[in-house]
Amino acid sequence: MAMKMRSLVKGDGAAGLEIVPVVFGGNVFGWTADEARSFELLDAWVDRGFNCVDTADVYSVWVPGHVGGESETLIGRWLARTGKRDKVVLLTKVGHKGMPGGEGLKKEYILREVEASLTRLQTEYVDLYQSHMDDAGTPLEETLEAYARLMEQGKVRFIGASNYTGARLVEAMEVAEAKKLPAYRVLQPEYNLYDRQGYEQDLAAVAERYGLGVIPYFSLASGFLTGKYRTLEDAKGAKRESRVQKYFDERGMRILKALRQVSEETGASEAAVAMAWLLAQPTVTAPIASATSVGQMDAMVEAVGLELSEGQVGMLTEASGYSL
Repeated sequence: MAMKMRSLVKGDGAAGLEIVPVVFGGNVFGWTADEARSFELLDAWVDRGFNCVDTADVYSVWVPGHVGGESETLIGRWLARTGKRDKVVLLTKVGHKGMPGGEGLKKEYILREVEASLTRLQTEYVDLYQSHMDDAGTPLEETLEAYARLMEQGKVRFIGASNYTGARLVEAMEVAEAKKLPAYRVLQPEYNLYDRQGYEQDLAAVAERYGLGVIPYFSLASGFLTGKYRTLEDAKGAKRESRVQKYFDERGMRILKALRQVSEETGASEAAVAMAWLLAQPTVTAPIASATSVGQMDAMVEAVGLELSEGQVGMLTEASGYSL
């Protein structure tokens, strides 16, 4: 059975960027998944009909002894071994403040760093090159000029932005229009059932206004929304323990209860329900989710085929409501 597809990039020139609407988060490659497991996961991802993978030059610099580029390197080795570049819509990023020797979004740095990413990925181009973090110290025009050159050279097809405020994203779009430079076409924000306010109150209207594709990261709140952690004690010793601690409050418990109820009603896993709620949001294109075992992909397959009822979406929205 063919998987349903959505356009990652909307509007002119976007042909060929149709994706199955769950994106594989490549931060696990070289971190919680070694080379053999990474290859197994990528093989299974494509075999199951998925076609979009997101990574970054900075993955996985947080691991002791790593310097960044580990994820891209493993993806590149897999692409070279399998010859499946044409089966994958490939996304990477530049400009994270944690990258050793990084220079934000300065033009010359981007032009150098893209070459390093392309070499590690063993490809001649990336489908989407994203500004990983806003760089207030570099003029927006300078950053977009770098992307213009890379697009002219065929090394980058489209550009996107992550971790921007709504105001800065609007400013970047206005600069692009005024200077006739490439505009961001995709937004990668933090957004999930728990972390809603930042996106909904600031970025959703901007995404709608400019017709941006939206691919939320932390779509499962570092595993909290999978239901595998019922209590804080359950997360003790997990690699993501420090990231999930904040979710164990009254609101978090309310969300887990609603997820369990919808899971029981639909027969789908809680992780699939959480992603299906995101897919039901009008501005969302595809959530980003990671897996460290092939079995964890079942939830992603479920999510793509899961149509929540209006009542189920409403229940989850109400349970995860926040105070302004």
